[in-house]
Formats: sequence, structure tokens, C-alpha cells
Amino acid sequence: MNDALAAKLKYLHLGELLTHWDDYLKLAADQHFSHGRLLTHIVEEQYRLKRERLRELRLRKAHIPEPWVIETFPFDRQPKLNEKKIMALYDSLTFMTQSQNIVWLGGTGVGKSGLATSFLIHAINQAYSGRYVLFAELLAQFYRSCADHSEAKLLSKYLCL
Repeated sequence: MNDALAAKLKYLHLGELLTHWDDYLKLAADQHFSHGRLLTHIVEEQYRLKRERLRELRLRKAHIPEPWVIETFPFDRQPKLNEKKIMALYDSLTFMTQSQNIVWLGGTGVGKSGLATSFLIHAINQAYSGRYVLFAELLAQFYRSCADHSEAKLLSKYLCL
């Protein structure tokens, strides 16, 4: 690859393409790709890589304390919890598409954090953004923002993830 093309790829923020340029050309030669198929492969690969980087960024910004997933939630220890309804809500993400909140209530150790974390991770994996925050911490942040008149800034932090 010549320097001018490398500079253009850097300018377009296509560093992964630049890094794997020779690999793509070798793959095209080995698999006898047409020009169109090679371009399609490159665009799909770049798209996949960018989505994955953005997903990882959203996960970091979410401040998730433990990466719990719904598949490991002990529904058998919570007989009053309707697993079928929880899984339907989890799978459909209707609470996200309808801009609804979920509030988990219960005593210590019943799985509220596990459910909240698994729902958040699932939403993030579906290209949504979110943030894990304990209610007491949220209240403390709002009280501090009232004291220094930064309520708007704090609200925008949570409303514009």
C-alpha cells in the first residue's frame, strides 16, 4: 500500500482496514473473491469491528460492578419471581422501546443487582446505552448538584447517555 492511501485511511478513521490490508488482499486471492465480494467483506468486517468497539465502550461507561447475565440467575431460589414474565421482558426489551423504567424491589440478597446488571448488559449488547447506579448514590449526586446548582449538568449526564 502506498503512503497516500495509508494517510487517507487514517484520515477516514479506518485504522483496522489499514492494519489488515494485506490480510484482506491475501484472503481475496486465496478465496478467489471478486472485487465486489472483497469490498463487501471489508465493509462488513469494518462494520462488525466498529459495533464491537462501541459496545465495549458502552459497557465501560455503564459502570457495571459485576458482569452478571440472566442465564446464571438462580430463579429456583426465588419461587415468587415469575421467570417466564422476566424472560419475556428481557428478550423483548419492550421497556426500552417504550421508554419505561424497571424498579427491582426486595430484601438483601434476593437478586436485584443481578437482574439489573443482566438487563443492562443485554440492552447494551442490543446497541442501547445505560448506566448502573445505586439509588442511594443517585440521590446523593442529586443533593450535591442542588447545592452547587449543577442539576442541569447532572440530568444531562443521565438523560443523554
